[in-house]
Amino acid sequence: MLPAPPGSTRTLGDVLSSALSAIRGEVNPLALPATRSAAVVLVDGLGAHPLAAHRGHARRLTAAIPKRGGTIHSAFPTTTAAALATLTTGRPAGEHGLVGYSAHDADGDRVLNLLTGWDSSAHPEAWQRHETLFERAATQGIEPIVVAARRYADSGFTRAVLRGARFVAAESIADRMARTRELLAGSEPRLIYTYVPELDKAGHATGTASARWLHRLEELDAALAQPLAPAGTGALLTADHGMLDIAPHARRVIGADDELWRGVRHVAGEPRCLHLVADDPAEVAGILARWTAREGARSWVVTRDEAIDAGWFGGPVEPAIASRIGDVIVAARAAVVYYDERTATDRSLAMVGQHGSFSDAETRIPLARFGAFGAA
Repeated sequence: MLPAPPGSTRTLGDVLSSALSAIRGEVNPLALPATRSAAVVLVDGLGAHPLAAHRGHARRLTAAIPKRGGTIHSAFPTTTAAALATLTTGRPAGEHGLVGYSAHDADGDRVLNLLTGWDSSAHPEAWQRHETLFERAATQGIEPIVVAARRYADSGFTRAVLRGARFVAAESIADRMARTRELLAGSEPRLIYTYVPELDKAGHATGTASARWLHRLEELDAALAQPLAPAGTGALLTADHGMLDIAPHARRVIGADDELWRGVRHVAGEPRCLHLVADDPAEVAGILARWTAREGARSWVVTRDEAIDAGWFGGPVEPAIASRIGDVIVAARAAVVYYDERTATDRSLAMVGQHGSFSDAETRIPLARFGAFGAA
């Protein structure tokens, strides 16, 4: 049995869209009440599982998470490029087109990193063509604002998923929370998105049980000492995905001459969700058979059509977007990751926290509520 998308369960795609609807006084999937302005704080990599395990380090944050409805599902694949695009468009990956950490660029016959790889041959506005919720808000008389570190202001990824919003730079977690409060306090309606990447970086480097990750969690919690949402406004805090710590023995490095690469032209995706692009359509069956024989007990090994039919990327997928998805997908179900020896770096091989697939640790994310949206 292949894993299924969450269906009617509330998901990351409901969060920013519900906040916008709340400003407009409209019914919304999260049942948020009407409010003058709203903010969504996105804490990259903050899974519900490690947060629950270390709740003593985040008492303010956990107090804002309701006992019922305090977790939601991320989008597939559980990676920042795809998940943030889902958050800011309200659409699944099969519609917005950012189908992984990296994806097959058929026109360029290459793999494109969807966070940092944008160049003159890959235009963010063409890869993600849908209206963002920020662009929609602006047409409705609501000022859209992004609060994040300055280094993200002009990136290609920002153009793909955050376009339409005014960018406000703030370098530390505390500064970002303070700016969010100040902006919410304004008299005009505003939709604010605040990005916190520090926990994701710490989790990748040293894991979600490490002193470094816990320090960042405590830093986030300290930044919530003052009420996040002033009177007449509401705020939500969630994540783009969770994270699973991978033991060194479970990092499977596949050698350059291994038969698993036979017929494979490109390897995209990420270590817990590989997208294998075939040299030729005739090679797909062999790639599928070889990976299934060796890794089928640890991972779901499926064709592109099987993944699309199972709803992994949402509803109908346009042919132009389908070409970005691997001919064969290897989505880990055990606590394992896959590396290509030819392209792996010392830094990537040392990563502890990982994500991208379907485990509960990767898909379950918190949903904290503040101010008018307060925890029930």
